[in-house]
Amino acid sequence: MIKVHPTAEVHTSCIGEDTMVWQYSIILAGAKIGKNCNINFNVFIENDVIIGDNVTIKSGVQVWDGVRIEDDVFVGPNVTFTNDIVPRSKQYPESFKETIISKGSSIGANSTIVAGNIIGAYAFVGAGSVVTKSILPFHVYYGNPAEHKGYVTKEGVLLDLGFKDKNGITHKL
Repeated sequence: MIKVHPTAEVHTSCIGEDTMVWQYSIILAGAKIGKNCNINFNVFIENDVIIGDNVTIKSGVQVWDGVRIEDDVFVGPNVTFTNDIVPRSKQYPESFKETIISKGSSIGANSTIVAGNIIGAYAFVGAGSVVTKSILPFHVYYGNPAEHKGYVTKEGVLLDLGFKDKNGITHKL
């Protein structure tokens, strides 16, 4: 069963079972959203957007045309996606840059993801980061601009550049 808060505006019929859409969110007609997702308070999802299963999108996020979010992704509060590399008022590109957020990755609060980049599977973007280039799977990036700072396991264990966890134990990815 899909649960939509009465203050939300949902214009698409392409929403999977057990997805919850919270207060004051707006989802346009062309969007496709998978099952068991949690679309939090005050989220805007444009038309040409595809969101997989088991995705959490926290409050204050806008998901613009061209963004593809795969299964099991976490998008933190107030994450900003872009879709136009050279935006101008009242001037629209023929197509928007596609941005892919791959399976199992996490994006920390207040991060900005510049259009046209790919966040690899299970990658981790730290809070407040500005992602200006694609990130490989299982890599940890943070900062402004975001830089490679370590690795992360599929289970979410953060590793340094030498593949060691906080206890000094070496892991394989």
